[in-house]
Amino acid sequence: MKKMEMRAIRGPNYYSRRPVIFMQLDLQELEKKPTDMVSGFRDNLAMMMPSLQEHRCSPGIIGGFFERLKRGTWAAHVVEHVALELQCLAGHEVTFGKTFSTDKTGIYNLVYRYLDENTGLRAGEMSIELVEKLFRGITTDVQPKVVELKKIAESSLLGPSTQSIVKEAKRRGISHIRLNENSYVQLGQGVHQRRIQATMMDNTSALGVEIADDKERTKKLLFSMGIPVPQGRSVQTTDEALRAAEEMGYPLVIKPLIGNHGRGVTVNIQNAKELLIAFEIASKICKTSLMEKYLVGFDFRILVIDGKFVAAALREPPFVIGNGKDTIQQLIEEVNKDPQRGIGHEKNLTRISIDYMTERLLAIRQLTLSSILPDGKKVYIKSTANISAGGTALDVTENVHPLNKLMAQRISQIIGLNVIGIDIIADSLEKPLRNDSSGVVEVNAAPGFRMHLNPTKGTPRNIAAHIVDMLFPPGAVHAIPIVAVTGTNGKTTTTRLISHILGLNGKTVGMTSTDAVMIENIPILTGDYSGPEGARKVMMDSTIDLAVLEVARGGILRRGLGFNECDVGILLNISSDHLGEGGINTLEELTRLKSTVTEVVKPSGHAIFNADDPLVLSCLDKTRGRPILFSRDPENQALKTNFEKGNLNVTIKDGAVIIQKKGWTSTVASVIEIPITFDGKAGFNIENVLAAVAATAALGLNEVQIRAGLVSFSSSIGQSPGRMNVIDMGDFKVVVDYGHNIGAINATGDFIKGLMPGRKIRMACGVGNRRRNDILEFGIALAKFYDHIVICDPDPRERTPGETAQIVKEGLLMGGVQPERITLVIDEKKATKLALEMAKKGDLVVLQGDNIPQVIKDVLDYKEKLEGSRRT
Repeated sequence: MKKMEMRAIRGPNYYSRRPVIFMQLDLQELEKKPTDMVSGFRDNLAMMMPSLQEHRCSPGIIGGFFERLKRGTWAAHVVEHVALELQCLAGHEVTFGKTFSTDKTGIYNLVYRYLDENTGLRAGEMSIELVEKLFRGITTDVQPKVVELKKIAESSLLGPSTQSIVKEAKRRGISHIRLNENSYVQLGQGVHQRRIQATMMDNTSALGVEIADDKERTKKLLFSMGIPVPQGRSVQTTDEALRAAEEMGYPLVIKPLIGNHGRGVTVNIQNAKELLIAFEIASKICKTSLMEKYLVGFDFRILVIDGKFVAAALREPPFVIGNGKDTIQQLIEEVNKDPQRGIGHEKNLTRISIDYMTERLLAIRQLTLSSILPDGKKVYIKSTANISAGGTALDVTENVHPLNKLMAQRISQIIGLNVIGIDIIADSLEKPLRNDSSGVVEVNAAPGFRMHLNPTKGTPRNIAAHIVDMLFPPGAVHAIPIVAVTGTNGKTTTTRLISHILGLNGKTVGMTSTDAVMIENIPILTGDYSGPEGARKVMMDSTIDLAVLEVARGGILRRGLGFNECDVGILLNISSDHLGEGGINTLEELTRLKSTVTEVVKPSGHAIFNADDPLVLSCLDKTRGRPILFSRDPENQALKTNFEKGNLNVTIKDGAVIIQKKGWTSTVASVIEIPITFDGKAGFNIENVLAAVAATAALGLNEVQIRAGLVSFSSSIGQSPGRMNVIDMGDFKVVVDYGHNIGAINATGDFIKGLMPGRKIRMACGVGNRRRNDILEFGIALAKFYDHIVICDPDPRERTPGETAQIVKEGLLMGGVQPERITLVIDEKKATKLALEMAKKGDLVVLQGDNIPQVIKDVLDYKEKLEGSRRT
């Protein structure tokens, strides 16, 4: 069995609305060995993974999958189920999976659900390995595999604090984008977005963070404002530390001036020897240390968000309790087995590490790690109570004196932080702090929420709700309208036209297409961004208030959509292109793939369909959105039915574009005054206009606003490069157009024939990854409309250079073109030059460019050369 392909599909896709792993397998010799032909296969798998009994599979009953194994099924199907169950055993409950045969013997496509991408991919790899061994009669202990998957899953997780915020935002319907592998996250979209890094907000004061990071500066500022703080000073050398100790007196605390999570902190220092060791530890974190008078009491943390007290916790340093038989080392190891404890901030509690602080505390009590404690004896093994050092927490939110709440809120204002953790040493928070016996020992600019979200004891607090309320107050907008455009032809023109209309009416539009990512009509990234990565880039831009996204089939197939829902989804047309790629072999399958766009339209949104295309209309009942139909024929029966249901239609009547709904009709513009229709002769662009009118009307624009955009948008090189650009060369004309499939040739052919009276010369190229028959049909289609064809081959893909051009030539010959009217020039630049040089007075040269910018430049250079020769 060989893995041919494997990838994560991250957005809504051909197979599911949810993320899935796609895998293609070549079963090789296993194609001839279904499971019922392998002795003991079912029993061995049941022994390895008894929980597969829960998989219902196609029989639809518990044990259904094992029944399939008994009847006989193929290895790819087993891989699917094992990959799902491995994830379930690792704590990720996933159930959806499907296996498909292909038109090639032994080749299977399969998909299965995942929650974490890295975990899902690794589960697939493990599944192949386990299943291959099973077919050889070899069983595998899956527990080590499950442990590995758990580690992968844990390494991919956001920290508990960040995850809680994302979870709360998601609960409210607010989208998120993870911006790096750590805790940098965007909530919301476009101009409405907010960004967080762990518990630091995008509007957290940089000055406040700087003050909080400097413990001495914080102490002085708080003391000046009447906040109780312990006596202290900063030191940089051992001599300074010893002199300070003499003046302040023991016991003392020493900590790095700048640091967090309790690193480098030593408390209850009793003598000079301990001081020097503690100073060395602190100096490894920061060259300047802060020495303070040691306060006796409990360690409390108060959390203030947006100037309001929200939670308080009593923190206890990590400890062990003896059982009369295990050593302290063994007791620590046992505590660390708690599944709630992890490394760093990955879980609610942190594993306890052994360091100098541990050994020092034990030595004070004349103990070592090898000591055995009496039964019930409790010993602290850290002097700090930080959760990150292994400490635990008791929620005391309800037991804080009102004056202490007010003091905490004052501190957040004094330091200038909208999220702040305040560490206090006191006997209790139930009475006001006293200067002589309690005080604020530290403030934190990015406090962890673990102790409040899931305290070891007490009431869990939904801290994230306060954060999301601060970022998105009630009634605040968090999403931008998304318009998604798909179909076989016309996507780019329609996308550009919609963006133009919206931009002209005051919207800041982010647009993606096969050419670029555009922000307010300025290209910020060039290339094909019609997939999910383009959508992601647009959503990340903080200036846009609306997104218009071209969605190509390849992006949906490879990675899924770049959004979960859209406000307007447009399905323009379906015709033969890219068939035979990625398991999409028929027009019906292509229709299903492209209808993903209209299926994810919000129930409050609009799904726009071309009523003149039966395949497009077949998707009408699959959308949750309100349907809008467009047609060049006002008598189209589908339009009439849609109209009777009270829905919107866009059509042509008496030479004008109209919007109609029960009770009213609105005229938008005369077709002939819309430049891209070429006086109403370009039927393909009329359809694009109707779709754009429907989309902008769905977004709330009126007919005056829409008309302004329609009449000011043309097929010029500046506004729509590579889409029916007509360039007057003097004696002849040139059209630069990207149309590269049979549908585009047929749609534009009659229009092009009527542009000039002379010969129609075409530079054309097939696409190397298309099926041979499709390339032949492309050639046959060209034969109907052109007098001379120059064939180049700029995009051979999987074929050898020139091979695709030869197949196009075969198609042309099959279409009746004489050999002398066909010229092969493999290089696109040379082919462009030849086609231009062939033109005579009255001719039309149509250049199907792959590298559109270069083709346009070559045409303009040639035009300048011609004009120069005329002047001389």
